[in-house]
Parts: sequence; structure tokens; C-alpha cells
Amino acid sequence: MTRYGLSKSRITSFEQCPKKLWLSVHKPELAQFDDGAEMRFAGGNEVGEIACALHPEGVMVQAEPDLTAALATTSLLMDEGHPGPIFEATFQHDGVLVRVDVLERSGESSWRAAEVKSSTGVKDYHRGDLATQIWVMREAGVELDGAAIRHIDNTFELTREGDYAGLLADAELMEELEDLIADRAALVAKARDILAGDEPAIEMGDHCTSPFECEFSAYCGRDLPAGPEWPVTVLPRGAGKKWLEQGVENLLDLSEEDLSAKNAQILAATRDGVPYHDAEGARREMAQWGWPRAWLDFETIAPPVPRWIGTKPYQQIPFQFSLHLEREDGTISHHEFLSCDGRDPRLACAEALVAMVPSDATLIAYYAPFERRVFRDLAAWVPDLAEPLLAMEKATVDLLPVTRNNWYHRDQRGSWSIKAALPTIAPELDYASLEVKDGGNAQLAWQEAADPACSPSRRDALAEALKAYCQRDTWAMVTIARALGAENG
Repeated sequence: MTRYGLSKSRITSFEQCPKKLWLSVHKPELAQFDDGAEMRFAGGNEVGEIACALHPEGVMVQAEPDLTAALATTSLLMDEGHPGPIFEATFQHDGVLVRVDVLERSGESSWRAAEVKSSTGVKDYHRGDLATQIWVMREAGVELDGAAIRHIDNTFELTREGDYAGLLADAELMEELEDLIADRAALVAKARDILAGDEPAIEMGDHCTSPFECEFSAYCGRDLPAGPEWPVTVLPRGAGKKWLEQGVENLLDLSEEDLSAKNAQILAATRDGVPYHDAEGARREMAQWGWPRAWLDFETIAPPVPRWIGTKPYQQIPFQFSLHLEREDGTISHHEFLSCDGRDPRLACAEALVAMVPSDATLIAYYAPFERRVFRDLAAWVPDLAEPLLAMEKATVDLLPVTRNNWYHRDQRGSWSIKAALPTIAPELDYASLEVKDGGNAQLAWQEAADPACSPSRRDALAEALKAYCQRDTWAMVTIARALGAENG
């Protein structure tokens, strides 16, 4: 019988779902990764690099030519009294191989392990990861004084370029993990039994999305019954859950009397195929907005490792905006800002806003709390322009609640996001035809363009794609607003 090697990540997969582990080993070609996986991977790598750079006296264990060499290198470093830290220290027990992010000497013969994570705190699955590492290290003869999850401290602020001392904080967990550690041997045996057998039959459920979106969900769901065309789960804010608990799956099995006013509108629009549209209500809400109107959308980057002075981990940094400026006489002009060369974009962005937005303008966003937060942050970063920036924040109104209050088409399927609402109003404004299709794509495009290795021609192409996407967002707002106020919208 084949004896399958295991790793920390494979055991994590097993703990999420035994079928996920089996598929990752026997049918890896079926995996379908979401667009955000690349960004999460890049962010994790960047945090790992910082964790190493904070200890320039450390040594990296290379897996060259293979992991057997990494095992030998780790053993040699420890036996010869290397003071540490040792990065990617490699250990094996009972066919389970782990690579420890940071192994630090705590005494003449004792060590302390740290598993580096790009999150701002300890997550449940981190505990299983660390328990596996501790178990393998102990069984391999390592004397451990402690083991921690080394995570990002979200209170850290970059005050000097390249100085990341204090970015990472340790959560010591070894003592509280003893029960998990004691269970590792049995868990490994169960994982091996799964791998040695046929594909396990496991129904889909909450485990398909927690702690990770499973890359095999499409495969596992291929033969599931289609279910109703309009399930109760299209009701927003989780309102369909109580109906599922009562055995009701089909939205069309309900009546308006069963539902709140908003959800009754959704049911009626879904059943009859006629959109709910209150043009008078939309006009009444938008009539409160002054002129000129600046339809605005920011694109931001939120790196786990702060890039620029005065920024914090995962803080949203605006690198682009699109602005459609509409006058009361109906004339409209487009203005834009983009910085994607990797330089700090904040001052240039603030200056462009002050130059392009009239001081008496009403600014219109789709989900305005986001744009308002960007204005406040820019005002703090660029104090010389704080007064006009804070005035813009105060003058920002929100198109989203106007849309939610006055429009619903069944094809929105319970969502009023701009990507859900726009196709029901102006299907010709198709994001699918764009190279950059959503905010996640925009962040990936910026990361590629900002990389010093990006060629000028590729950077120019990415810039054009970013501009086209952001301009589509603000023109979409103009289009939605006009349709909302039109009698036959």
C-alpha cells in the first residue's frame, strides 16, 4: 500500500474536509482557485520576507536539491550550535514533514518556534497548523520552550522607510495547544486512511467555505440537484435562513404577507418578472443633492506590509480615482487620476482632487462610507490640504441607498452592488469586456504595474486597463441615477 507523505498544509486540508485532502493528492488538476488567491499568496510571501529581514543574522534553509537536503541542513545547523534564528527549519516524523518559518534559540539546547501569518491576529486554523509543527518537532527530538503565531500588529505605523521593527507580534500558544498536539498522531493516521482509500463521499456544507473557499467546490457540486431557480437565499441580509430552517427552499412558495416590505418587493419582482421601480421616490431623494455633481470612485491598495511613511497594515491607500463632473445644464466631463509606478500616490491624489473637484460640488459615491474614509485619511496624511478634503468628505452623498430604496430587478438576486444593479439597467455597459473587471483585478493590476520589473509598455497597458475600469464605475453611477429618475427606467 502506498504510504503518502503529509505536510502541515495537507493536514490543514484534511481538518477542513477529508475529501479536499484526497482530491488535492489524487486529482489536483480539478482545483479552481479564486482571483484573490494570488494576492493572498503574494501578501503572505511579503510578510514572510519581512520576518526574515528583521533578523539579518539568521540563516535560510534551502530545499535544494530537495527536502531531504533541507532536513540534513537543519540538523547540521542545530548540531553545530548555530545561534539562530533558522528560517524554514525542516523536520520530519512518521512521514509528516514541516518547515518552520522561524526557529529561535532560547537556551543552550532549547528552541522557540514561530509560524508567521499575514493576518492581524490568531485564527482557529492557525492553532492546528502550529500543533502539527510542535508535534513533529517534539517527536524529532527538538526541545521546545515555546511556540507562537507571529502575526501582524495592526497598530504598527511606518515611521521610517524600511524600518519594520514592531510590525509583527507573537501570540504564545504552546501551552493551550497541548490537547491538539496530543491528537496529532491519531489525526495523521486518519488522514492516511483517507488517502489510501477511494474518493470519500462527503456532502457539501459550511466546511466548503471555512476556513478557506475550497478550490474543489465546483467539482463537488457538479452533480447536486439544481434546486429552485429562485431560492429563498436571494433574500438579502440572511433573511432566507429562517425559511430554510422551516423547510422552505423556493422563494416563490412564499407570499408577500410572509415578508418585510423590502423582501415583499423582491418576491413580487421575482415572481412577476417586473422590476420594482419608484421613480418619484428616487427623484425626491436625489433632488436634495446640489450642483455641480461629482460622481466619484476611488481604487485603493491595502498591503499587509505598509509601503509608505505614516501608513498602517491593510490601510486603504488611494492610487486612482475617476470623476464624472456633471453641471445642472446637463453637460458632463470626465477627469481622472492614476499613480501606478510604485511611488507614494497620496499627495498627488490629494492635489488632483483639490484641482478637479469644484469647491461647491456635491460628491456622489456608491457606498459612500468607503469614499468618506479615504477623504479623512488623505486629510490626515496631507494636512496642508485637509480643509478642502474634509469639506469633500462632508459633501459626499450615497447613491447605493437610493438604488436600494427605489429599484429591484430579479436578476440582481438580492444584491444592490453596482455590479449586480448595472446589468439590469444598462446591460450594454459590460464589465466582462474589460481587462480589469473588478476591484480585486484592479489591485492585482496595480501590484504588477508598481513592480520595478514591469516593463514600460506593460505598465502603460495596465494603466489604460485601470483607467477604463474606473471610468466605467463612475459612468455606471451616472447611468443608474438617470434610470432611477426616469419614469420608464
